[in-house]
Amino acid sequence: MNDFFGAPPISYNSIKDLEQQSGDLIIYAIPLMAFFTVLEIWYSWYSNKRNYDTKESLGSLFVGLGNVAINLLFKLGFIYGAVYIYNMVPWRMELNWWTLFPCLIIYDFCSYWAHYVSHFNRFFWATHVVHHSADNYNLTVSFRLSWVQHFKLLFFLPLAFLGFHPVIFFITNQISVLFQFWQHTEYIGKLPKIVENIFVTPSNHRVHHGSDEKYIDKNFGAIFIFWDKLMKTYHPEEETPTYGITTKMNQKLNPLYLNFHEYETMINDIKKAKTIKQKWFFVFGSPGAIDRLKKSVKK
Repeated sequence: MNDFFGAPPISYNSIKDLEQQSGDLIIYAIPLMAFFTVLEIWYSWYSNKRNYDTKESLGSLFVGLGNVAINLLFKLGFIYGAVYIYNMVPWRMELNWWTLFPCLIIYDFCSYWAHYVSHFNRFFWATHVVHHSADNYNLTVSFRLSWVQHFKLLFFLPLAFLGFHPVIFFITNQISVLFQFWQHTEYIGKLPKIVENIFVTPSNHRVHHGSDEKYIDKNFGAIFIFWDKLMKTYHPEEETPTYGITTKMNQKLNPLYLNFHEYETMINDIKKAKTIKQKWFFVFGSPGAIDRLKKSVKK
């Protein structure tokens, strides 16, 4: 056991080497993602389904490019933080590639809860709403990752404190992000039952993006759907979902608006609130409860 958990501390002088070992899988995958996106756009036109809106898709692209730039900008800082925690715990794991498997399982469990909280806490919903605000469901929706989603790193701290090597953590993160790309399509139907029961498939994830009453706040898993089945948040795809959020967007193209419109609305709500309790509610309350309150006031 000491051999397994007895890895030496990582020298901060080797941060650059760690950055290279962590790789840039998402950057390398961009040409492949671009190919499949163009293919889907062509097929959408060819089959006359037309589930692409030009402004909306360009907005998704701009959001995605901004997210990639931010990740590259702060990558070294994230690695320093991961190394700091890794050196602090006494049960450090060696850099063994087989540890990817337990790390991936635990990472996905943490991801489930980060995603769950992002739907029931407005502060975190503001870091996630950009991903749900597209009215069409296609591969470009996978690019809509918030520029401020790094607040949710705190949900993944257990992985760091369990002693996983930082390289393993960052590669696991990239695998999770890349796996979610293919989920955002209407052109893959339901897969064999065993696959649907284990993984987050396009069918399972389409439900998550539905704004229909029965689909709202369902299917939070990133890679594995069995978390939802265990936590009773699973719903199978029945009717084709109505995509988007319950309050329609004023703009589709502007990436700044797409990323920060919920914060603007939140600030306006806080200004109108009369008590500290109300102000707190408008920041950390459930988005659904906040919407119901605002609608009742209007009536």
